[in-house]
Amino acid sequence: MQRFSFQPIGVIHSRHHVAAQTPIQPVYAADFPGTVEVFPAFAAGLRDLDGYSHIYLLYVLDRAGEPRLAVKPFLQDVERGVFATRAPCRPNPIGMSIVPLLRVEGNILHVGALDILDGTPLLDIKPYSRRFDCLTETRNGWQDEVDEAQARIRGRRDCPPASPAMPEG
Repeated sequence: MQRFSFQPIGVIHSRHHVAAQTPIQPVYAADFPGTVEVFPAFAAGLRDLDGYSHIYLLYVLDRAGEPRLAVKPFLQDVERGVFATRAPCRPNPIGMSIVPLLRVEGNILHVGALDILDGTPLLDIKPYSRRFDCLTETRNGWQDEVDEAQARIRGRRDCPPASPAMPEG
């Protein structure tokens, strides 16, 4: 089987330093802005990105631990197949988050709703497009069994509230 290797194109800066205190998805991290530093060699690729309201960040889950094929997702206490979850302990530790793009300053992207640990290596950026990415008729598997109020509590995990005095990224 063919193997692949990737090099980071940047690094993600956030207020999150402890995985157990980091929201599990951007929807639960609305009050946590941060920055994405794109390495200068790749900065030219940011041209025209500022016209988008949201972007996908693809990154390495570099502190995820050993891969497992069965996990208990954060939103339930029932064991599920890892590919039916967004658990970080995957065979290929690749993370993905859709975040609001607040502004672009040179090679620095200011983003909102970061659910990513500080110092995480960035693999790629893709624009979110309503034309391509907005699906309204979906099935959500086991997640449809989870009460929204309970999901919000579990989704925040033990994340301390954001402090307005803390600087971005």
